[in-house]
Parts: sequence; structure tokens; C-alpha cells
Amino acid sequence: MGTDLNFTKGHGTGNDFVLFADPDGQIELTPDQIRAVCDRRFGIGGDGIIRAVRSRSLPAGAAALAEDDQAEWFMDYWNADGTVSEMCGNGIRVYTRFLVEQGLAVLERGETLSIGTRGGVRDVQRGAAGYQVDLGRWRLDGGEPLVRARNLPVARPGLGINVGNPHVVVALADEDELLGADLTVVPQLDPAPAAGANVEFVLPGDPLVVNGVGRIRMRVHERGSGETLSCGTGAAAAALATRHWAGAGAPHQWQIEVTGGVLGVRMFPTEDGEHVSLSGPAELVFDGVFRLN
Repeated sequence: MGTDLNFTKGHGTGNDFVLFADPDGQIELTPDQIRAVCDRRFGIGGDGIIRAVRSRSLPAGAAALAEDDQAEWFMDYWNADGTVSEMCGNGIRVYTRFLVEQGLAVLERGETLSIGTRGGVRDVQRGAAGYQVDLGRWRLDGGEPLVRARNLPVARPGLGINVGNPHVVVALADEDELLGADLTVVPQLDPAPAAGANVEFVLPGDPLVVNGVGRIRMRVHERGSGETLSCGTGAAAAALATRHWAGAGAPHQWQIEVTGGVLGVRMFPTEDGEHVSLSGPAELVFDGVFRLN
């Protein structure tokens, strides 16, 4: 006999997740169970699974509460392959809407909700067109590893950027390269980061800036999930990398076109350094029950 898991399916610009509520931390899924849930043929299907659990109810939540005692809820996020992940920019927006829809949290327009993650506490706001998350301080991370991907003719340097999880951003020459890269195969990084990285392939807009807003098209291979229709933290990393390459005068507001839609990225100063925020839709699609073995 298995156990029934009550779940909600959600997505942010096609980056899709299986969410379930476990406020007191009583449900511990194994990596095999997570892979079964996220399997697109034999399970529910998703790029990852998110458990809604109170920060006080799991060991990883202690650091979140120490950082911000208002971070009642923790986003316990796991990739589709059963590995744990620090943060997910699309996932945290969908997770916040899930908390609100389930009656677990209240978030009116213009208010802020603090969410614990393994990458630190993140503040989410609700707006007219979706949700916006402050991803916190970012940093250049890991230099410029060479990136090889199937169907790209030559290896090229990427730029390592950390926005609570690790990314390597690669600039492409034209649309043929963007569309032709085969991301069913894991891109190879040299040197390879010890914990792996998400890899973003970006094509700057032509022109790059329209009405003060930078424009990028992007595809992404997510660590532990493969190619996804969108990656929120990846969109932020892509905008940061493109601004870095563009140099002085580059904008601090960006529009990122991903396979599953459009995301907004904004960089802004704070007392503890520059932060980057991500905005976009958060959709809940259906509820169901899945039998865990």
C-alpha cells in the first residue's frame, strides 16, 4: 500500500512544479519518490517539487529564522532528478501564490512576504500582473569557464554569476545558434563547478535597449532538471551578465524572453549592496492526488 499525496500543479512561464502542503514537516519524500512524481510519462510531471513547510519544522529552516524571524514558511525545493536545490526564482513566485490560495499566508497587493530558502530569505511582493521576488545580493562567481554544447560549433567562455544558486551565462552570435543548440545533452563546463551550475544561452536584442529597457532572448539547461521552458534565477543571471558585457550606460531594467513567456528583471541599490529582482506570472493549474510507492 502506498501513501496518497495531495498536490497542486503550478508553473511560472512554463517552468512547472508539483507543490504540496506539509506545514509540520511530517512528509519526507525520497529521491526515488521525487523522480516518480516529476516523471512526465508515469507521474505528474514537473521540473521540480516544492514542499510548503514551516521554517521551524525542518533543520534547514533554522538559518532562515535566524536571518529573519518573519520567515514563517520555507520553500523546500527539489529538482526533478531528486537532488536538492538552493533556490528557484519562478518556483518561489508559484510557491507564494500556493500559500495564499491554500490560506496558509496572507499577501495583499503591495505587501511583502518573507520566504525561507536554502539560498537565504527572499522577500516576495504581489503586484497587478503577478509576483515579484527580491533575489537579494548577487555576485560574480567562478570566472569564465569554457562552455561546450552540442550543435554549437566552438567552445566559448561563459560568465559565472550567483544569485543564491550558481549560473554560467553564455552569449551567442545569432538566432541559428540559439535555436540550434541541443540542450537535451548536459553542457560541459571547463573547469566544472564542484556543485554544478545552471547554464543560460543568451541572444541580446537588436537593438539591445528599447525605451530604456534591455532585451534578451534565452534558453536554459537547469542543473538537475535538463532544459526547461524558463528559469527565473537564470533570467536574472542572464540580465546581469549582459549588463556586465555591455558596460557603462547599460540599463538596470530588462525584459527576458524565455521559451515559456516573458520575465522582468531589475537591479537596484540597497544598504548592503546591489540587489536584483524578478517579476512574472505565477499560475496554479490543477489539484490532484498521487499515490506514492
